[in-house]
Amino acid sequence: MRLNGLLLSVLLLALPASATEDLLQFESAEQQQLYRQLTAELRCPKCQNQNIADSNAVVAVDMRNKTLELVRQGQSHDEVIDYMKQRYGDFVHYQPPVQLSTIWLWLLPLLAVLALGWTVFRRSDSSQTAVVGHADEQPDHSDLDAQLQAMIDEATAANRQQPKE
Repeated sequence: MRLNGLLLSVLLLALPASATEDLLQFESAEQQQLYRQLTAELRCPKCQNQNIADSNAVVAVDMRNKTLELVRQGQSHDEVIDYMKQRYGDFVHYQPPVQLSTIWLWLLPLLAVLALGWTVFRRSDSSQTAVVGHADEQPDHSDLDAQLQAMIDEATAANRQQPKE
């Protein structure tokens, strides 16, 4: 019973969100698809990590309204993206262009992987060199062998001296 009540509550809360999109009128299904695609691709400048379709910030609402207006005017995907970039900067698009100012976004992961690979290679190379360098030398274990034999003899003698029950 509780699960049904919870499910009903979630569905009732979701109705206003879907109802607002149903109120938007488009001339064609392509326009509606383009609007959905654009609102999913454009980032809210205030929310930082949320697209304008999911954000309720004032700037996101303004961006949705302008996107709707541009789509209704017949502007293409690239034209709307260019307009938004011009107005809000490259930050509003989730796919930043490769420029001198953004090149570090593209190169930093590559440099990190290369540095990690180099470190692993150097460590494995140095550990193999250390193993190969010590393989020729045979350590002298005669003292340890003598101590071990003495301990075994002592334990054996102690066992012989104990009375058996």
